[in-house]
Amino acid sequence: MATKFSKETYLYWYELMQLIRQFELMAEEKYKMDGKIRGFFHAYIGQEAIAAGCMTGTRPEDLFITAYRDHGLAVAKGVSVNSCMAELYGKVTGCAKGKGGSMHFFGKDVGFFGGHGIVGAQIGTGAGLAFAEQYRGTDNVVLCFFGDGAARQGMLHETFNLAMLWKLPVIFICENNNYAMGTSVERTSNVIDIYKLADGYEMPADTIDGMSPESVHEGIGRAVKRAREKGGPTLLEIKTYRYKGHSISDPQKYRTKEEVEEYKSKDPIQMVLKKILDNQFASMEEINTINKRVDQIVLDSVKFAEESPWPDDSEMLKDIYVDQNYPFIVD
Repeated sequence: MATKFSKETYLYWYELMQLIRQFELMAEEKYKMDGKIRGFFHAYIGQEAIAAGCMTGTRPEDLFITAYRDHGLAVAKGVSVNSCMAELYGKVTGCAKGKGGSMHFFGKDVGFFGGHGIVGAQIGTGAGLAFAEQYRGTDNVVLCFFGDGAARQGMLHETFNLAMLWKLPVIFICENNNYAMGTSVERTSNVIDIYKLADGYEMPADTIDGMSPESVHEGIGRAVKRAREKGGPTLLEIKTYRYKGHSISDPQKYRTKEEVEEYKSKDPIQMVLKKILDNQFASMEEINTINKRVDQIVLDSVKFAEESPWPDDSEMLKDIYVDQNYPFIVD
């Protein structure tokens, strides 16, 4: 069976999606069974194809910013798995020094700017990052992720207006997993095709199958090319599905088990695995080697988190306030 993408791409997608999935499953176990992780927790399970396709459709210099369902995108962008697990544990070796927790992963060194807990706040911040790249004269692009619930925030409309006016190099990505917490898209707006929200700003837009890394890669590639060529922003509605609840405490009474199982039959990891095997890109023995490598990375992250120290009390107010006498430097 011929494919558009190479063996290396499919194997990369498979390993990355497996890493995200196993990280989330292990973190959920440490939350529920061991009580080692506390606070809010929003799993990315089911949405891994978006992270995979976005990674192959962008360059390392491009920036990502997202909402509180941030673990998968952080791991994909290159925030170390050890520091991600340590952050969930609240340890000082975490990617936000143990202060951010599940919703506020951060990795400036790899271009990952959060993890934001306020619904829709990252939409404006993402445009701000794009403005900074434009001001500096780079051709870097910002991928700004948000959920279908955030698409109803006023911040989106204000940001869309300025982003189009200034032709900012930003791709607005709505990860539409059908439910804003427990409220379906159909119950929140007369406009259920979220990509159509771009029409009022004459912004290019598209809808993409978020269960397919191939489709995500292609859609992201088109939008990135436009942004790099100074064509301005794009809105992508990437249709996906979360297999877990909105958060770890969600009883999920708003959807049926049959609905969940239907989407699980389209699991992106299994679909990519099938293509790998059908095209003889790898044997099952080689796949098992990848699985073992991923499992070991996740186990090592747990060991790292559990052996890491707690933040010292002196860290309490650091990174919160700025000294008024600190010189403001603009390059």
